Amino acid sequence: MATVLEGSSGFASDDDVPIGYMARTRAYYQAIGYETPYRWAHYTDAPFQPLKKPLARARVALVTTAAPFDPAKGDQGPGAKYNGAAKFYSVYDGDVAKPHDVRISHIAYDRVHTSAEDSGTWFPLPQLKRLAAAGRIGEVAPRFFGAPTNRSHRVTLETDAPEILARCRADGVDAAVLVPNCPVCHQTISLVARHLEANGISTVVMGCAKDIVEHAAVPRFLFSDFPLGNSAGKPHDPDSQGFTLELALRVLESAPAAQTTVQSPLRWSADASWKRDYNNVAQMDPEELARRRREFDAQKEIARGIRDSAA
Repeated sequence: MATVLEGSSGFASDDDVPIGYMARTRAYYQAIGYETPYRWAHYTDAPFQPLKKPLARARVALVTTAAPFDPAKGDQGPGAKYNGAAKFYSVYDGDVAKPHDVRISHIAYDRVHTSAEDSGTWFPLPQLKRLAAAGRIGEVAPRFFGAPTNRSHRVTLETDAPEILARCRADGVDAAVLVPNCPVCHQTISLVARHLEANGISTVVMGCAKDIVEHAAVPRFLFSDFPLGNSAGKPHDPDSQGFTLELALRVLESAPAAQTTVQSPLRWSADASWKRDYNNVAQMDPEELARRRREFDAQKEIARGIRDSAA
């Protein structure tokens, strides 16, 4: 696809750079009244485990931050508002031999530019199974794993990541593909990838928030410059989804060292102006900010009740 030109210079538009999600998220929460800035997980190096066997003989697991659909938990469909009732707070798993309906209404994906109609953009299990059938990978692990989108570094590092590691080991997993969605998802998944890698399981993260993943320093990262919620490819575009997963597997195979980032050549659109919109306080008036604060507080109370009842 042709590059968007700016004037006669031949340069791309100034908008056509990865979104700074950490800075934008910090500014957003300060604007709606939260004064203490969130501290994003930061490492300057990463563990690295080369594949112990060729991918054609490897057992590969999928780790997701998507939540199982539960009709009792309110609107979780395409275009649904942020739904704190749909959050989960413990690692779960699913039998890959069965169909699964997992959704992302519980997280802060890009609701302006993403309809969340096609789970293939955030849950590449069908694509992974297709590649197993074709012999590209040895087999898909018998279970996929759900990682809670936890703002607490401590809980992710001390509880969730070790639990996912234990289940991967029980399933004889050789490598894992990890797919986040929202900003905090990208941090959670990065911490899980680091833990798996440090304990002998090769990993690759497929994501859209480049700054967050690289700040956390993961072993291997395939960056797709798409709106959040599309880490596994474009919606209703199986070719895009297949290409994105294949590229992630190539990164898994060929990364020469830790902290390898590869950017997908696919573009969301010729016009990069969509990048201006996500939680951009410069585009919100005081009334909009106040409305968002009220909605956020209400959803926090819902989520707190669910977390407390699950404790």
